[in-house]
Amino acid sequence: MKFVNRKNELRILNEEYIKEGSAFTVIYGRRRKGKTTLIKEFIKDKKAIYFFADTQNEKIQIARFQDQIANFYNDDFIRKIDINTWEALFEYIESKINAAQKTILVIDEFQYLVKRNKHFSSVFQRIFDTRFKDKNIMIILCGSLINMMYRETLAYNSPLYGRRTSQINLKQIPFKYYKEFFGAKTNIDFVKFYSITGGIPKYIEVLNKEENIFEIINNELLNKNKFLYVEPRFILQEEVNEVSTYFSILEAIAAGNRKLSTITKRLGMQSNRLTVYLKQLFELDIIEKIVPVTETNPEKSKKGLYFIKDNYFKFWFKFIFPYQSYLEIENKEFVLEKIASEFDLYVSETFEDISKDLLFELELPFIVKKHGKWWDRNAEIDVVAIGEDEILFGECKWSNKHIGLNILKKLKEKAKLVNWRKNTRKDFYILFSKSGFSEELTELARKDKNILLIGIDDFFVAETRQ
Repeated sequence: MKFVNRKNELRILNEEYIKEGSAFTVIYGRRRKGKTTLIKEFIKDKKAIYFFADTQNEKIQIARFQDQIANFYNDDFIRKIDINTWEALFEYIESKINAAQKTILVIDEFQYLVKRNKHFSSVFQRIFDTRFKDKNIMIILCGSLINMMYRETLAYNSPLYGRRTSQINLKQIPFKYYKEFFGAKTNIDFVKFYSITGGIPKYIEVLNKEENIFEIINNELLNKNKFLYVEPRFILQEEVNEVSTYFSILEAIAAGNRKLSTITKRLGMQSNRLTVYLKQLFELDIIEKIVPVTETNPEKSKKGLYFIKDNYFKFWFKFIFPYQSYLEIENKEFVLEKIASEFDLYVSETFEDISKDLLFELELPFIVKKHGKWWDRNAEIDVVAIGEDEILFGECKWSNKHIGLNILKKLKEKAKLVNWRKNTRKDFYILFSKSGFSEELTELARKDKNILLIGIDDFFVAETRQ
């Protein structure tokens, strides 16, 4: 897998590596985000014991770890000894630690050791406290099951609480680095592909092919023999109970049911029961709740709308899960026609999200304190950014037509409905377009510095300034 970005994460790991004494880093995040790739990039020029845990029984895992240690230290004697405990292996590592060079110990997919031995976190806590705490060692525990990793390593009542010196919750790769994964594709292609893969490196790798996007969807996403066809099901089955309930919730949101009331009505579920499931989906970084950006108390706002945050989950629950009865009997043509007819509308939502994030990369006339969407009963504004006394209103158009003066006029009319510091604020306007702008609008923007025009070719401008 190609290594892209992760500069901040590498900085954290290197700072841990050079500090005096012991270091203890927990890396967690959903599958396919590139945690193992990050670790391998970090240790590529360092000596490290790297152990990848799996679902085999504990005795076999101990034997595998023993063999790994023997290879690392080039010690055939330790390989031949009959060792039945983790403690004996960690005691051996302790004996090899020296002050001249930090020892790196990586346990990847840590949660599988806990699954095989529910007391393993307590065992490892004791080992760290008695053998490693005051030694020149860097420990990295990495895992993909978010709930279990949090419970076993980060939570207040976890055995390892207070031992870590840093943690990395690995997020998706931001869109501004997306083109680094690909060969020759247009910026329009990047937005289309990103609307499916998001910033998940593994998904990007699978879709990074020469065919057009609908051929790839047909071959990789609608093919019941490929892993992406069942990926969301596999992820949720590992993380939660009552998978069918979570599926129903995500399908409802993907179908456009954004309000808590409309989701509960569709599912026939009480709102207090639904919020328990929504909380779990928040923690898994699959959904998000958005309120109008001008709300003064977002946590208590009753205007919240729910969206699927993960692009592949959004695509899957909109276009694959509802039509699996067709796909199971190889009737892919119907599903492909459905996707093709709605794809531009689907991509337009991703275009809005990318545009909002781009605000922090552009040279705006003020410092953005917060950004998001705005809406009331009568109108909606795609992008709003707020400064000290400034406010920026934006419209995003994923269309094959130029944006003209009429779109700017409509945006200004909607801006009048926003009451935030209405009498003292300074208004700015920004338009994002897939297909450019009319000559009249372009000429107006040259004269009026309060109007910004951002075309699709401007979406990677930040990259050139870094």
